[in-house]
Amino acid sequence: MEKINVRVPQSLLTQIDEVWKERGYASKSEFIRDALRDAVNPPTQLSEEALKYLAESRTQREQDELKERLGIDDWGRVDIESTRVTGGTRHRSPGVKRET
Repeated sequence: MEKINVRVPQSLLTQIDEVWKERGYASKSEFIRDALRDAVNPPTQLSEEALKYLAESRTQREQDELKERLGIDDWGRVDIESTRVTGGTRHRSPGVKRET
């Protein structure tokens, strides 16, 4: 491994001294090497479109899990038998007639 000398402002060195141990690095040198690796090979960042898609996907999954837990089908109808079998609570969706 090569050794280099680098000049940094005192304020930056103070910040480095405050965080390298907190972040679990064995030494200040290890912390700086990791920072340099990130500068040379930045972590992959997702596009705004990908982040939007992931958020929509997460919302859909949560809605599907809730429908399943409540025994509601895709059209808002309550599946009474499935609710009885799972022991879930029956909930009535707006516009859905209750079975008697």
